[in-house]
Amino acid sequence: MPGAVEEAILAANDAIFSRAQQDKRLSGMGTTLVALAAKENRVWVLNIGDSRCYRLRKGNLQLLTLDHSLVEEQVRMGRMTRAEALRSPYKNVITRALGTQGQVTPDVFEMEAEPQDLFLLCTDGLTRELSDQVVASLLSKDVPLEQLCSGLVEAAKGAGGHDNITCLLVRAEV
Repeated sequence: MPGAVEEAILAANDAIFSRAQQDKRLSGMGTTLVALAAKENRVWVLNIGDSRCYRLRKGNLQLLTLDHSLVEEQVRMGRMTRAEALRSPYKNVITRALGTQGQVTPDVFEMEAEPQDLFLLCTDGLTRELSDQVVASLLSKDVPLEQLCSGLVEAAKGAGGHDNITCLLVRAEV
């Protein structure tokens, strides 16, 4: 199933990279990406950069993706603590992005969905402003998905809103 999604990601990368090659003012431009594909009870999550996918299952929020950023890679290698990463002047340095190189490889995570799993796809503008505990609390409300998304965005804006804030919610009904 992720084959078509991976092809779309590669095509987008080619388009962004080619445009930057044609116009030197755009040199180095890129973007992050998180995508979800589903078929029956199987889910594939793909990401490039620091846009993330979380799953809320039975009240427990779990991060499903890995950030491709300098500080997150330092944390994973044990060279920096989580607290140091949050204060680092390099927290916005992305190590893998769509369009910055001729070739890009997304991370692909495959899993089984359970009924009522809630998947949150979001940009770092949301996750930098809201803790996982706040996100889980907001997602646990029994309201339509549109209201949940609006609530997340408004909470992130209220907490500072220093970056683009985007989110999308998908509920499994397998």
